[in-house]
Amino acid sequence: MSQTTHILQQRNKPNLLSIVIPCYNEEEVIPLLRVELEKFISTLPCPVELVLVNDGSRDRTLLLLDAWAKQDQRLRLLGFARNFGHQTAVTAGLDVAKGDAVVIMDADLQDPPHVIHEMLARYCEGYDVVYGQREERAGETTFKKFTAWAFYRLMRKLVHPDLPVDAGDFRLVSRECLQALREMRETHRFLRGMVAWVGFAQTPVLYSRDPRAAGETKYPLRKMLAFAWTAALSFSPLPLRISLMLGVITAFLGFAVGLYAVVVGLIHYYLRDLGIPYNSGWASIMTVLCLVGGAILMGIGILGEYVARIYDEIKARPLYLVSYRRNLD
Repeated sequence: MSQTTHILQQRNKPNLLSIVIPCYNEEEVIPLLRVELEKFISTLPCPVELVLVNDGSRDRTLLLLDAWAKQDQRLRLLGFARNFGHQTAVTAGLDVAKGDAVVIMDADLQDPPHVIHEMLARYCEGYDVVYGQREERAGETTFKKFTAWAFYRLMRKLVHPDLPVDAGDFRLVSRECLQALREMRETHRFLRGMVAWVGFAQTPVLYSRDPRAAGETKYPLRKMLAFAWTAALSFSPLPLRISLMLGVITAFLGFAVGLYAVVVGLIHYYLRDLGIPYNSGWASIMTVLCLVGGAILMGIGILGEYVARIYDEIKARPLYLVSYRRNLD
């Protein structure tokens, strides 16, 4: 599906660029990130603030970030009271970012900072969202590449037809788009889908993803599947419709097996004098019971997932709790 047509209005470079980076157990990466960002910021044509969010790390990540923030007033530090998750950490960074344009990137340096130059160029052309689209994924296994390929295309079907494929959270958003995102406070968050939902003028920037600088990935297959499930339930009623279709298919199977049982019974009734053995149909009955029972339980389970998310929303708890701040008003 093609995106909405927008009239692009050229704009000046941002008076302030915010770079939001969530961090969770990145003790090995922080020193490398600091060197890379301090070198990169000097090449940018506009002032920069760094918004780093410690997502309840259990290692020395917060201590390293705090030492960095003491020496560099451009770094604004938030520390969560516990781990609230990557998407919530990004949300907290967006909440405090003051820039005219905001870049979201991860701490592992897989998304190269130099791509931000091209993002800024597209921003000045008038685009409100400039997302990084991966051409290559260096240092990843074939299985990881395949699951990532399948994930983005499945999400495009389940979440939003305009959801870009092969694009993570590495992107630049304008102030106008950021204001729209801030109004969306749902508990179970899928920011890529939220950015696609708000619309605005969007364009990709192609790049090659680097290997992770240090440490281990925070998104193994288990978390990726959970992330996909959260995204599907948060943006689409399709799982409910799938359970409905399974119920319809099961009903037709039950009807067919029942019709078969009636026909066999009639044949046995009229041919009983011939001594033909008759199968009472115990296996068929058990098969139908298992099919019907499984379909009912599956439907109830999917419905329960939606009810659980409604329950989370109506409690209206804060998305995150901050226990530490540095260089913040």
